[in-house]
Amino acid sequence: MNIFDDFNGRIRKAVKASVLADRDAAEIDLDRLATEPPRDPAHGDIATNAAMVLAKPLKAKPRDIAEKIAAALADDDDIESVEIAGPGFVNLRLSDRFWAEQPRAILKAGLRYGHSDIGGGEAINVEYVSTNPTGPIHVGHCRGAVVGDAIANLLAATGYDVTREYYINDAGAQVDQLARSAYLRYREALGEAIGEIPSGLYPGDYLKPVGVALKEEFGEGLLNLQPPEWLPVVRERAVDAMMDMIRADLELLGVRHDIFFSERSLLSGTDRVAEAIATLSERDLIYRGTLPPPKGQIPEDWEDREQTLFRSTAFGDDIDRPLLKSDGSYTYFASDIAYHYVKFSRGARRLIDVLGADHGGYLKRMRAAVTAMSGGEATLEIIFCQLVKLFRGGEPVAMSKRAGDFVTLREVVEEVGRDATRFMMLYRKADAPLDFDFVAVQEQSKDNPVFYVQYAHARTASVRRQAREEAPDIALEAESLAAADFRLLADSSERALLRAMADWPRILEAAARNREPHRVAFYLHDLASAFHAHWNKGKELPQLRFIRPDDIDLSRARLGLVTALQSVLRCGLQVLGVEAPEEM
Repeated sequence: MNIFDDFNGRIRKAVKASVLADRDAAEIDLDRLATEPPRDPAHGDIATNAAMVLAKPLKAKPRDIAEKIAAALADDDDIESVEIAGPGFVNLRLSDRFWAEQPRAILKAGLRYGHSDIGGGEAINVEYVSTNPTGPIHVGHCRGAVVGDAIANLLAATGYDVTREYYINDAGAQVDQLARSAYLRYREALGEAIGEIPSGLYPGDYLKPVGVALKEEFGEGLLNLQPPEWLPVVRERAVDAMMDMIRADLELLGVRHDIFFSERSLLSGTDRVAEAIATLSERDLIYRGTLPPPKGQIPEDWEDREQTLFRSTAFGDDIDRPLLKSDGSYTYFASDIAYHYVKFSRGARRLIDVLGADHGGYLKRMRAAVTAMSGGEATLEIIFCQLVKLFRGGEPVAMSKRAGDFVTLREVVEEVGRDATRFMMLYRKADAPLDFDFVAVQEQSKDNPVFYVQYAHARTASVRRQAREEAPDIALEAESLAAADFRLLADSSERALLRAMADWPRILEAAARNREPHRVAFYLHDLASAFHAHWNKGKELPQLRFIRPDDIDLSRARLGLVTALQSVLRCGLQVLGVEAPEEM
């Protein structure tokens, strides 16, 4: 249960019964009424801005409104006291009885604690990674992969029907260059000295196995063919090999997709690009015209000629966009429209694309296209991931020898591990630059967030192991611990843990609504910090130890608290795709 949503409902009811008793409540917008933890825990457990929100439309003083709300809440058994602060903020302190129920609810829900159905089963498509199949995934794509995967996890945990998708850019000039690069490696595998890889081709050693595979399959047979004959053959093998490598790299990172969609399939059989353009044409959104030279840097799809244009300015874009090149082939934008048209045709009405920061110019045009081709039925959100800078002990990391000019995802994961990679990629907001230090993320100290959080989980497991030895009469199953008397948890640090755990459903829902998995990482770090502080307090004060042989009821309550905490930590780490270790 999200206690803040629960009390939001109670406060609204109090507002309608007292402040709005002689008015039509429908006239007043209560959606801005917020309930959240106060910034300072000393001010209470829940704070609301209700009086401040209502003051202007009611033309009344906030404090006068706050006093009416406080009076209406006085009879709520779960509220110990109501305090009015400042100009009219209302702070609630919740009862011991209420807090005693929170660990019980967590223990009963288990790993489903905090999950909700706010998504209502709505279909939502999340596309992420979608790197060109021309080589291994580099560390920049790694961040987008983790962010996209975590967003999908968040949405699934809050009741959405999520489809995870990867768009394979296997059409166009870049895959032809890949094929030419692989063909060079094929000749090399046959014993030819190929010298330095020509500019414009892919120099990485990762294509050497592709050359060997071509040799094993075709022998010298491809040498006797002209480029128009060998190019499609080599291109198909090279793209397949690159996608096998990309899938393996994603699996190493714990990233999965439900669909791998090929750009080339848009033109195989039914021309889906033509279908999408026809849909726009039916809505009078396609015309023949010319475009003025753009200011600043000229985009690669601009041509000084009459051409087929999409009226994207009608939907908020800066300029109309060309759909056909001078040779009659489709522009990249036309293919992108068709791809999102396919998603829409499958039934998706809410689309999310996770892209690198270098795709900033993509936002307006694609939102315009999705709105236009769906007749306003579909919406597109784009999450931009900023660059990742790699360091080792504070010094910039040199480029990869294997990849040629970048550090690969695999190199990062194999050195620091999946968990450290994923957690640290999520420990900053996606649109903020990220510094990733190989040394720092492997330190076993409180300065390393992923270690700090995982160590908290391992400590909860160690408490339970200790309990099996020192208190064998206490059943440690969640169902049994849920029957404990949690009113015995009277220490301030125990209460702080209860408040922090009760905040998890709110954090999870907010992270899902805002597509911000970093909120979960921050929350877990704060929760771990509260637990470590309580642990250290118990080392200094024996009466706070988790297991008290002289007081079985208190021990059972504290073990219930620890087990509930373990469950919340595991829930959060699960959303981030990070392991919750039992020992460290």
